[in-house]
Amino acid sequence: MERNDGVDEPGWDVDPSDEISSVVEFVGRQLKLWREAAELRVAEFAERVGYGEDLVRKIERGARIPRPEYLDKVDEVLGAGGRISGMKKEMREARYPKRARDLAKLEAQAVEIGLYSNHNIHGLLQTEEHMRALFEMRRPSYSPDQVERFVAARMARRVIFERSPAPALNFVQEEATLRRTIGGRMALRRQLEHLAEVAKLQSVTFQVMPLDCESHTGMGGLIEVLKFRDGTGVGRSEGAFGGHPVSDPKQLRILELRYGMIRTQALRPRESLAFIERMLGET
Repeated sequence: MERNDGVDEPGWDVDPSDEISSVVEFVGRQLKLWREAAELRVAEFAERVGYGEDLVRKIERGARIPRPEYLDKVDEVLGAGGRISGMKKEMREARYPKRARDLAKLEAQAVEIGLYSNHNIHGLLQTEEHMRALFEMRRPSYSPDQVERFVAARMARRVIFERSPAPALNFVQEEATLRRTIGGRMALRRQLEHLAEVAKLQSVTFQVMPLDCESHTGMGGLIEVLKFRDGTGVGRSEGAFGGHPVSDPKQLRILELRYGMIRTQALRPRESLAFIERMLGET
């Protein structure tokens, strides 16, 4: 069997400071126990699964997050009957950057989310093609592995649109972000088509902040406000409190007031959808 000893090893490096590292270490120990129970030395085991010995050792000591296909192959070789493949969910989530996991947890708990984006189309609204182009144009450049991790994490957060009951999702998007041809004109068209579909969802309110708006409360930058079932909330704005997340009711109220003003200054939802449809006719 051909061995995979190249740079495209099936896994992701673990940040020891990340709390998820303990989960990865536990999985690695379990894989080692399974291998030893089968009385296979690392070299023989690596030969059977078709990957390098160094990779096997990294995964077993918790320094490398195994990809799903690696776990499937190990399950097959060791005859684990799906008990090793069953670890894929935890390892799939472990590969996401910590900030993405934290965001996903908050979004999963929220009953109402208000988002204003003035620089990029918000991550929850991006197509995979659009987000990939954004990550690839970053300087200094991300590695291909990093790009894949970031794209996978952002795509996973889109499960919020499928929640039942769905949270109330309110988006205000700057017109300028809708006109940037990120990834090319066809990519922009597909992005606009996606926005038009999302804007029609019952749980979504989508508004465009036009460039010709003479009074604009959002000049300080991005605003995010999440509210939870128990009445608490968390918010963040680039133009307030040093850009740090806040949960203090007084500070949160300031962000809510700013976001409320932005919504009144933006186009109404029906006008915003018509705006997107006009742009589609232009592309």
